[in-house]
Amino acid sequence: GCGGEAAGMVGEEADEAEGLDCFRAYSENEKHWQARRAFLLRHLPADGTPAAARLDQLLALSMVWANHVFLGCSYSRDLLDKVTDMAEGITVEDTPRFTTRDELMRKHQNWKWNQAA
Repeated sequence: GCGGEAAGMVGEEADEAEGLDCFRAYSENEKHWQARRAFLLRHLPADGTPAAARLDQLLALSMVWANHVFLGCSYSRDLLDKVTDMAEGITVEDTPRFTTRDELMRKHQNWKWNQAA
């Protein structure tokens, strides 16, 4: 499981991947997990043993970022700015492109306006 022993392993380079693998969600495919694991590795303390509250926050932020990138979930602008900054430099290829409700409504309004003209 993901207990203190897993957090302790994270700092040891050889065990980094295994130490984090316990945080992989059952529904995450390999591409999603590799990206989220890169996010986690980037923000773990050098000694690999974050306080439990800090680890919970980091796991939550990693899920926010992954959900936004891969599933198109939307969050507050401040939260998206934070996780985007945290993920800077992490390359994810072939990410899906999502259309927001606001974008759909603008297109619809423009279409109606053009039809009336």
